[in-house]
Amino acid sequence: MKKAAKKKPRIDWSALEAMTEEQRRVAALADPDARPIREEDLSRMPRVPQVRLIRRALKLSQDDFAAVFHIPLGTLRDWEQGRKEPDAAARAYLRVIAREPGTVRKALAAATLSRP
Repeated sequence: MKKAAKKKPRIDWSALEAMTEEQRRVAALADPDARPIREEDLSRMPRVPQVRLIRRALKLSQDDFAAVFHIPLGTLRDWEQGRKEPDAAARAYLRVIAREPGTVRKALAAATLSRP
């Protein structure tokens, strides 16, 4: 059975190409759905740790990172693929991992060894 090929939508760029840079800027600023981010907006936005960057900086696979830092593998994958964002506690944990990975490993190893 043959799959139907998807057609790319045709976009008429002639109206945009006819505009000056200033006209494009004014049109973009007038669009209520595409407001530019201002400095004060950035300061209010929560910072989400980039899990993949942290993991790669530590040179760990997803499996190893999840095992070492006791994070469910599915959760880690969801974070990295943008399906979900870490909650406040997980964001704090990720920041600690990013800044002091050795300390976190020692603490988790000690907690594992002290279990009956």
